[in-house]
Amino acid sequence: MTVILLRHGRSTSNTAHTLAGRSEGVDLDDKGREQAHAVATRIGSLPIRAIVRSPLLRCERTVEPLAAALGLTPIVDDRISEVDYGAWTGRKIADLVSEPLWAVVQQHPSAAVFPGGEGLAHVQARAVSAVREHDRRLAEEHEGDVLWVACTHGDVIKAIVADALGTHLDSFQRITADPASMSVIRYTAVRPFVIHVNHTGDQLTSGLAPKPAKSDAEDGEVPPEDAVVGGSTG
Repeated sequence: MTVILLRHGRSTSNTAHTLAGRSEGVDLDDKGREQAHAVATRIGSLPIRAIVRSPLLRCERTVEPLAAALGLTPIVDDRISEVDYGAWTGRKIADLVSEPLWAVVQQHPSAAVFPGGEGLAHVQARAVSAVREHDRRLAEEHEGDVLWVACTHGDVIKAIVADALGTHLDSFQRITADPASMSVIRYTAVRPFVIHVNHTGDQLTSGLAPKPAKSDAEDGEVPPEDAVVGGSTG
């Protein structure tokens, strides 16, 4: 099962340098709308079977062109919504830098709990749970490997990627997720494989096609849940 973690396109809050959080009505700006329309081209002919998105407007707008191109109806899942930043919501980033909590978010994010909001550890738990649940559901529905898109937010994507890398949440600030970027994770019964992080190029690799069923694999082929010793042959 392979998920493409798509961050929403650039928003009006991004360009205003404010922390949008769960503020209502934060839409894409002109650049963000261009990015949204480019998503389908970047994905190309990859066989996307499902789109799951955050309930916030900027994610809705980002997947609209892709959903129309593929004839899919996006599923809304609150568990991949933006972080509830509580009292920080809507504030200027420049003002937040002087807050004592800022240093905790940078250096020890697993301990960070936003005033009146939620903690980043909880964000990671809910988001990873959602992704794995959709993986299982889609595998059952399609009886095999499935490629799907989850449109969500920067810190949420970084938390999911950190989990897939097996790194502590305290290192998640080392991961980048730019607007409209795609980070790709293939989940297996044994371990996740991180294929792309912060991909912003014109097209994703054709190597993201679903893996063949075991009965279709060639003799001697490495099981899809195993890493190739000596490095990938792809």
